[in-house]
Amino acid sequence: MGDPAGIGPEISLKVLERNKEYRECSIIYGSIKILEYYKEKMKLSDIKFNIIKNSKEFKKGYINVIQVFDLDIKDICIGKVSGLCGEAAYKYIERAIQDAIQKEIAVIVTAPINKEALNKGGHHYEGHTEIFAKLTNTKKYAMMLWSEKLSVIHVSTHCSLQEACKKVTKDRVFTVIDLARKGLQQLGVKNPRIAVAGLNPHSGEAGLFGTEEIEHIIPAINQAKKYDWEVEGPIPPDTVFLKAYKKEYDIVVAMYHDQGHIPIKLLAFDEGVNVTLGLPIIRTSVDHGTAFDIAGKGIANEKSILYALDLGKKFF
Repeated sequence: MGDPAGIGPEISLKVLERNKEYRECSIIYGSIKILEYYKEKMKLSDIKFNIIKNSKEFKKGYINVIQVFDLDIKDICIGKVSGLCGEAAYKYIERAIQDAIQKEIAVIVTAPINKEALNKGGHHYEGHTEIFAKLTNTKKYAMMLWSEKLSVIHVSTHCSLQEACKKVTKDRVFTVIDLARKGLQQLGVKNPRIAVAGLNPHSGEAGLFGTEEIEHIIPAINQAKKYDWEVEGPIPPDTVFLKAYKKEYDIVVAMYHDQGHIPIKLLAFDEGVNVTLGLPIIRTSVDHGTAFDIAGKGIANEKSILYALDLGKKFF
């Protein structure tokens, strides 16, 4: 359900109310009183809730809800950062992961959380990706942002630019190339065409503008080529995304958060899907935040969570 003070409850209800296919096979992990508030606010009189303890109690014809955290709308301030909401959001995720590991559910689709609220609630993670990695004991993982227009995968995400540069190592770049290849193969791309972006302007210009390409990125690409993978690079960051957009490549390996996020959010803000690759379970997510500025107004667009459901189904 995401952060209760954000748009997560609203888009969760909207997507299930408007899409019978997913309503008949989905469970919301959340707080029933918050969902009831949004049901009334959005005048969704035709939907009915079925509060369950586990997937075995699922009933078709209802929106099935596992009540994870007892929270009333009076307990929160919509659109505001709250440690209580951060705690609730973490508990929703934690329970869903437990059920996925136990094969109670097949795919987890997450609504947005707020990182400040999460940390105020006592859970010190950079975001969803790191929570999933920790709770599934996964060491090698990466964030992929997928859309029909462009897909990217990141060597690093939520850290400073200074730290991001340090994370560009041969082993990490090779790992991300491998995760990209396996992830796209799960989606039906037999031989993924992978482009690797440079870190520095002009991909370092033969060492004039930085040596990370020579010392780490090129050796990682050469290692991948030994397995006959279709990998090219390092390609200058100012042209690689255009080439991928023109379908010369299936995915781009970005070296840090904004390098990958900016182009996909420019091209596919409402259509992008966040995927954590490398996990023993399937996890997709919206590619936007809690949107506190419009939370509670009933105007949030559920398109991204619908795309996340669609992509989760493809992985499954």
